[in-house]
Amino acid sequence: MTLLLTHTACLDHLTPPGHPERPDRLRAVAEVLGQDRFKALVRDLAPEGDLDTVLLCHGEHYVGELRHIAPTSGMIYIDGDTSMSPGTWEAVMRGVGGAVAATDAVMEGKHHNAFVAVRPPGHHAEKSTPMGFCFFDNVAIAARHAQRKYGIKRAAIVDFDVHHGNGTQDIFWADPTVMYCSTHQMPLFPGTGAAGERGEHDTVVNAPLAPGDGGVKFRSAFENLILPQLEKFSPELVVISAGFDAHHRDPLASINLTGEDFGWVTRKLMDLADKSAGGRVVSVLEGGYDLEGLKESVASHVTALMGA
Repeated sequence: MTLLLTHTACLDHLTPPGHPERPDRLRAVAEVLGQDRFKALVRDLAPEGDLDTVLLCHGEHYVGELRHIAPTSGMIYIDGDTSMSPGTWEAVMRGVGGAVAATDAVMEGKHHNAFVAVRPPGHHAEKSTPMGFCFFDNVAIAARHAQRKYGIKRAAIVDFDVHHGNGTQDIFWADPTVMYCSTHQMPLFPGTGAAGERGEHDTVVNAPLAPGDGGVKFRSAFENLILPQLEKFSPELVVISAGFDAHHRDPLASINLTGEDFGWVTRKLMDLADKSAGGRVVSVLEGGYDLEGLKESVASHVTALMGA
């Protein structure tokens, strides 16, 4: 069974007018997953995370500062892309709590896999820096939590968001126990993710795509580079940074994927998890800014997860 975790508090993180990372994204996800074909999903609320868990990946001073500056009214700008409203702190902590609760459910065998539909996204948040719409790195926290609580020796994070997950790479750069793999458009924000960036222990696998690339190049990057590296690494948990902004409709990039490409990669990662991780997969929403493209992509991704 596939677990779906989400929370309406994630709608209360408000962004400026015209900002692509907006509450309607989560409404679109809820709309498509409300269809009859997704009736079999086990649905629950994402709990609020706790600060101790956040500190597995982020510095104490940074976490305290972010909590301190969270506004009770109006909006504050961290940088040109990233802002906080009165609802932001709870939304961010629901993202952390959802990723952790999904990890618990999957590690304890209650569910085969899980999809965590939360916002804001997390994969650009570095150890001590919020950026690119992100504050805390949900997938990184999930992997570290699984290591601390369940003693797993190797976790993999696979990121197919069209933007490179510089935050996740930053957190695990020198860690031989977590493999980070990413397909992403280059050149594009945040500018990291060249193929030569491999981490201190060769556990970072970057497969940049060129503007205009589509499903053929995307699938080739997985089949020829990412999946063979993951098979060698043999992770005991697979965590997915599920960004859907590489969809051909998305306004923030120029990669031309379809919903079926996201379904295909999801099935490939499930096959990998079946080999070494007891089928354990936790997927957390990242980007995806065209609402129709997001609905199509999420539907394909979650349909694949439900086929476990």
